[in-house]
Amino acid sequence: MAELIYKDEVYKIVGAAMEVHKVLGCGFLEAVYQEALAIEFKIRNIPFDDFPKIKIYYKEYKLEKYYVPDFLCYDKIIVEIKAIRQCTPNEEAQIINSLKSSKMRVGVLINFGEPSLYWQRYAN
Repeated sequence: MAELIYKDEVYKIVGAAMEVHKVLGCGFLEAVYQEALAIEFKIRNIPFDDFPKIKIYYKEYKLEKYYVPDFLCYDKIIVEIKAIRQCTPNEEAQIINSLKSSKMRVGVLINFGEPSLYWQRYAN
């Protein structure tokens, strides 16, 4: 079986999200979790950029528009956070399409809105 790319980095990102969920629980707005997760990334020395502008490509052409995820960690992992009752195929499609159009290889979707933290890793 092939080794997962960025396995250790994703593990650290999810660990930080678990800590935020453990402390705050569910029920807050997405912006609250975004701010708390940024603090937890700093505590854990996880390099990140919040709301980075990532280039989008159509075929080989760079578009003028940018994709702006919640975080870019380690300069290579897109992190999208939600605070909704349950993730749907729409949220999954968003991160999958974002990975494809940005030419990034790994993304993590994290939902703080459920009683237990939901997360899913996606690879392009």
